[in-house]
Amino acid sequence: MACPTTIEIPMIQIDLCNEQDVLAVDELRLRRAVELVLRQEGIERAVISLAVIDDPAMHLLNQRYLDHDEPTDVLSFVLEKREGYVEGEIIASAQTAAATAAKLGWAAENELLLYVIHGALHLVGYDDLAPEARSQMRDQERRCLSEFGLTPPWSAETF
Repeated sequence: MACPTTIEIPMIQIDLCNEQDVLAVDELRLRRAVELVLRQEGIERAVISLAVIDDPAMHLLNQRYLDHDEPTDVLSFVLEKREGYVEGEIIASAQTAAATAAKLGWAAENELLLYVIHGALHLVGYDDLAPEARSQMRDQERRCLSEFGLTPPWSAETF
């Protein structure tokens, strides 16, 4: 008699909560962006909480967790990370996305997509504090955006 075989199925769980009414949110597109980043970095299993909020809520979170007295575009928090697995949170501001997109001359939903990609890159270990690390992160952002047929409206020199 053979023992039953256990097969582990790679799983990425992305829960999305839309807590704003500034911008229509394409939930599938944002989930696909997070999954794209995770898969490109060899993450086979993940539990990600993704929230889209407005600037007042973002201001409170930025103040509480980073002691910055202003809203920001995106926050990300790694809750657990090990080989092939990450658990974390990405919180993006639709209001900031809309305002920034207007200044850059591209769609707010594309700016929001960029924020989500940026937050996911932080979860997998990218950083943007040092110039070289920032350049690598921008390259990855461009690469991910290209998967959606997009070219960012900024150049490497902008940052």
